Amino acid sequence: MTQYSYSRVSLYEDCPYHFDIRYNKRLTEIQDLTNAANPLIIGHALHTGIENDVETALNEYYNAFPVMNDAIVEEAMKLEILIPKVQNFLEEAFGEFEFIHEYKIDKPNYVGFVDLILKAPDGTCMVIDFKYSNHVKNYMNSGQLHIYKDYLEQDGFDIKKLAYLFVPKTSIKQKKDEDLHTFRKRLVQTVEESQVEFVPIEFDEMKTVYFLNSIKTIEKANSFSKRNASGNCFACNPRFRPNYLEAIENEKGEIEMVLPKNERRERKIDTKPDFWLYADSYTGKSTFVDQVENVLFLNTDGNTDNTTAPVIPIVDEVTKKGRVTSRKLAWDLFLDVVAELEAAENDYEAVAIDLVEDLYEHCRVYVFDKNSWEHESDGSYGKGWSLVTTEFNNAMKRLKALGYQIIYISKEKVEEYTLKGGAKRTTFKPNINDKVANFLSGTVDLTLRAYVDSDDKRFLQLTKKQNVFGGGRYDFQVDTIPLDMEAFIEELTAAQEEKTKEKKPKRTGRKQKEGTSEENVATKTMYFQHEGSDDFIVVKKGESLDFLETDIFDERTKKEYEQWLAENEDKSADDEPEEKSKRSRRSRKEEPDAPVEEEKPKRERRQRKAVEDDTPPGEADGPTEEEASKRTRRSRSNK
Repeated sequence: MTQYSYSRVSLYEDCPYHFDIRYNKRLTEIQDLTNAANPLIIGHALHTGIENDVETALNEYYNAFPVMNDAIVEEAMKLEILIPKVQNFLEEAFGEFEFIHEYKIDKPNYVGFVDLILKAPDGTCMVIDFKYSNHVKNYMNSGQLHIYKDYLEQDGFDIKKLAYLFVPKTSIKQKKDEDLHTFRKRLVQTVEESQVEFVPIEFDEMKTVYFLNSIKTIEKANSFSKRNASGNCFACNPRFRPNYLEAIENEKGEIEMVLPKNERRERKIDTKPDFWLYADSYTGKSTFVDQVENVLFLNTDGNTDNTTAPVIPIVDEVTKKGRVTSRKLAWDLFLDVVAELEAAENDYEAVAIDLVEDLYEHCRVYVFDKNSWEHESDGSYGKGWSLVTTEFNNAMKRLKALGYQIIYISKEKVEEYTLKGGAKRTTFKPNINDKVANFLSGTVDLTLRAYVDSDDKRFLQLTKKQNVFGGGRYDFQVDTIPLDMEAFIEELTAAQEEKTKEKKPKRTGRKQKEGTSEENVATKTMYFQHEGSDDFIVVKKGESLDFLETDIFDERTKKEYEQWLAENEDKSADDEPEEKSKRSRRSRKEEPDAPVEEEKPKRERRQRKAVEDDTPPGEADGPTEEEASKRTRRSRSNK
């Protein structure tokens, strides 16, 4: 039996056409990750923060995007203010109540998640739904809370009240004559002045009846061709039109053809994933891709001297017949190649586009030439931008549907964004606009960055970092590897087998005492010291202790941890360590008068990462910024 949610039924009532695409045909919608205020991402982070804390919410919010920018930092600043506002309101108004977050209603014909159930000391309950919106009137006729009440009472809850809690949404923009610091100061002030709004509603038993009748209508429906039946379908609005991976659309947004899904009947290790590789010039991008077996290069920049694979130049072709000169645009040539790959049998297994940003520019020139434009803005009401996007996306989907291993190659673009404290951070991403990058990353399995270190060694970055555009569908066990195809395939295989390339010897963990939980988590805040480095690890209540299985740590007390912190911060003292006894901390005694026979080199400790700053998680591991030279005082010479 199909489980219906309130949003599923609402979509059918708004637009049967898009209901059919999402729930019957199940096309994959490419999420818009260029919008820092993405409703799904913001809403989920807000709920997480209300249930847990601000830090957890910001970590989740940052990790939802491929790379950081100023707009993301500003949305995070709003969350830092709004989440405590909601938490304080709930604590002041319902401090004596039991809080039940994200309660799942799981029935044969219905599924839903209740944001918050407040249970009073007398056993009666109130259901609250959070809305990140300023449009209160739009939700007054919603049946969501009424349906929750009926199904929660089947689970034994005594629901007496229903209410919405509206979290204010601030949408101010930076003025042309306003610097970033002033704008963010004005933004913070505006958000701080806003207030959450608590709106109780009266229960209407007919809402559930209407909901069940709509389910019957859906199950009897034979046609889903009607579009925007209610006039409220966001997907029918060109501004919010979804982009589907498996579909080719025309200029009006109508789906002309649905590509077949590549569904595997059994899980296999894929050593030929589609990927996007970007790096600075002369890093070895094309040379690395040239190691792929049976690859066909579609080259746009003419740099083919260092590769041996077959290549088709994607450039404008100019021919002369007498006094007549004819030109075939590079995009026309690319479309001919795609058509040839569709029709002709060949032994190629991979197609590499080098460089994909040049190919996008060829697409723009093609659309301009076709419509006698000089720029996208020459098309009325955004038509120019839409035509270029549609033309490029459809061609790439055609290529993707052929079944070859698709590889994109791009140059690297370096940008800066500003944290709320004013510090600047560097981001690395492909040299193409963000909307196109968002689409292309959705068509591949991996987006990777290659780089050259200070020793002129080339590396491939596998794991995702917040200041580096990238990510993928594999859980790699190492951060970086040499820029070599054999090393890449080896780590790719290990990631899919869910095991590391080199296993560390396992250490048997301490046996649990009788009566303790079988789950390997801390029951209180615990302190451990590494046997080799003497570094401490603090594990909070509820966090995993699985690291004890792979390395040797000794449990310590809080007092010993604080003593270690004090000793570690005092770098100016001249300490002479005594011989360390087995399994015990060595004591440090100051002996300023004792003769020193031979000064031994001090053991350097690893630097601990800063905790209380505004650097997003994971960014501390990024490329280090060049340290400015220290300022020296000028000495006055005698004249």
